[in-house]
Amino acid sequence: MAVCSRVFRLMAGPQRGKTAAGCLLLLVLLTCSLRCGECLKSSNIVLILTDDLDVELGGLTPLKKTKALIGDAGVTFSNAYTATPLCCPSRSSILSGKYPHNHMVRNNSLSGNCSSKSWQAGPESQAFPVYLSKNLYQTFYGGKYLNQYGSKEAGGVTYVPVGWDHWHALVGNSKYYNYTLSVNGKAEVHGENYEKDYLTDLILNRSLAFLDDRSPQHPFFIMLSPPAPHSPWTAAPQFQKNFGDVKAPRDGSFNQPGKGKHWLLRQAPNPMANTSIDYLDDAFRKRWQTLLSVDDMVEKLVKKLEDIKELNNTYIFFTSDNGYHTGQFSLPIDKRQLYEFDIRVPLLVRGPGIKPKQTLQDPVMNIDLPMTILDIAGVNLSTLNMDGQSFLPQLVPSARNGTTRPYFLVEYTGEGHLPTDPYCPRVGPGLANCFPDCVCEDAFNNTYACVRSFKDYNLQYCEFADTEAFVEVYNLTSDPHQLENIVKKVDPVLLQTMNQRLIKLQSCVGDSCRDLK
Repeated sequence: MAVCSRVFRLMAGPQRGKTAAGCLLLLVLLTCSLRCGECLKSSNIVLILTDDLDVELGGLTPLKKTKALIGDAGVTFSNAYTATPLCCPSRSSILSGKYPHNHMVRNNSLSGNCSSKSWQAGPESQAFPVYLSKNLYQTFYGGKYLNQYGSKEAGGVTYVPVGWDHWHALVGNSKYYNYTLSVNGKAEVHGENYEKDYLTDLILNRSLAFLDDRSPQHPFFIMLSPPAPHSPWTAAPQFQKNFGDVKAPRDGSFNQPGKGKHWLLRQAPNPMANTSIDYLDDAFRKRWQTLLSVDDMVEKLVKKLEDIKELNNTYIFFTSDNGYHTGQFSLPIDKRQLYEFDIRVPLLVRGPGIKPKQTLQDPVMNIDLPMTILDIAGVNLSTLNMDGQSFLPQLVPSARNGTTRPYFLVEYTGEGHLPTDPYCPRVGPGLANCFPDCVCEDAFNNTYACVRSFKDYNLQYCEFADTEAFVEVYNLTSDPHQLENIVKKVDPVLLQTMNQRLIKLQSCVGDSCRDLK
């Protein structure tokens, strides 16, 4: 600009006018170039994935800072669902964007394909972090990954999935102390010193160090997966006396019989034993205690993003792999069931272009997370082999028009043990997770597929793969707690419609999972 001014003063007549116009054009081009460079810079993305955090039973209650800093600053989805209510299959859906029948992870075991060699060679090699890395994102992972990750049969700690630049993954299932991490392919053993080892704090601190060391020229993606509120429910020392008077909610389906439901629900003694109620109340309190460290994690991460002037260019997602129950239909504690308390999950999102304090009713799924994240990153979604769909248009309506799915699939493959549990001889073989008081939460034939519809009917239709060909149907408008199976009261034409939808969804792949009429 100084050069242009000097030349402008020296020139006269027509040449002066031409030079002025040329300088002005140059200035405009330079300004546009700078502004376009800013516009084209991809947004940063953070995904916080908790473990077993419900929404139906008040799981977000302890997370006051999280709700204020993410939910109130953006969007709370009131109808967010998992494709399957169990850790490893659900996390595999989040990574791959696929329904379980397409990624083939059935349960938390290696034989169930959790972190198996076939998973690694197949769906994991096309997981969303691979595409982020190709788009020059700097990627960081911290916390629980998949339940069998790090086992010898799954490649040990030296195996690092493709797409991750900084890898701090827990070996095995959730723990708070006394665990091993794979740190960029090297084993790191931790003890029980709070300052050094508490996993929720450790992965936060390492993500903050990653932000300090990153290259500012490229966007970043951080995925934090704390163990909370999964068992063994070990709270940080400063939170171990919180919620001393809190008990599990007693409303809805709490301590109700499983009348009219699949046999696994009917086998649970009702009313529950006092020992079961004491156990689940204790678990409920401890779950909330562990979440206070997650709440602090969110606060510190948001503060760091603000300090480094990246908060306004960062999308933050907060969710869970599945829901949870504590006493619903007399089942003490677990997930795995088809009911809303196990399949609904929290989902809070903030970021550029998202208006604050919104609650959206549109149904979204965990298989939509990778498509949405890659949409933000500018990846061409038509090139992806995923079953989900981006909900970025719901977050930022000005971006483009989006479509809301009218219904979706929830599927689960039951897990049991052939030998009878020696501590529970009366329950027989083929069952699993029989605690406390020998109340079993799973079985080989607890295998089901459900259609959850919103657009025409607020219904859930489920078929079990068992000798009974058992069917459960619920009207969620008149019966939000799913107390009455209305399969014998529903119009047969509607049952047929739901059955046909289920058949279509169970065989869908990619576009056909989204192309729903």
